[in-house]
This record gives sequence, structure tokens and C-alpha cells, in this order.
Amino acid sequence: MEMNDSILRALYNTVIERRDNPQEGSYTCYLLDKGMDKILKKVGEEAAETIIAAKNGAAEELTGEIADLIYHLMVMMVSADLPLEAVLAELDKRSLKTGNLKTFHNTDHNS
Repeated sequence: MEMNDSILRALYNTVIERRDNPQEGSYTCYLLDKGMDKILKKVGEEAAETIIAAKNGAAEELTGEIADLIYHLMVMMVSADLPLEAVLAELDKRSLKTGNLKTFHNTDHNS
């Protein structure tokens, strides 16, 4: 399966659609209505759950948790008015870098 950004774009656009045209019963609308603090809490929870799933080694569980985390990150981005294009451009820019391991901060010697 070839990776492209169409699924990310579709998800991001769905979140924007929910923001601009709220629908009763929509979880996305609920999060956007509650505001950034609630969204950030969910991002933190999903990040922790992703870490636990990775530690447990269950691929199906990890896949679901990563999807949950990406969804909540998209809601956070829309709430913060951060365009998906900005993140994709940053990822693209970083993908061109090689051989720069020495520039990373090494603070956790156990990982």
C-alpha cells in the first residue's frame, strides 16, 4: 500500500466541516465546543495509551491507538487554526535531512 496524505487531508477536512457546520451528537463537535483544554487532555490520554499499546506489543491495539492519537491531533490542529499543509511541509522538509543524528539532544540514556 502506497502512503499518501489523502487520508490525512480527508480527516482534517472532516474536522473543519464539523467545526463550520456542527452536527448534534458529533464527538468532534463536542471536543471543539469544549475547547483546547479538553482537546489537549484527550491528546495526552491518547499519547499515553499509544505508549502502553506499543509496550504491550499488540499490533492491532497499537494501530487503533495511533489512529486515535492522529484523530485527536487533527482536532487540536483545527482548534489551533494550524493548517495541515504546515505540518505536511515540515515533515517533507525533515524527510530531506540525513546524517544529522548528532544534532538531537540525548537526554534519555535508557531508550
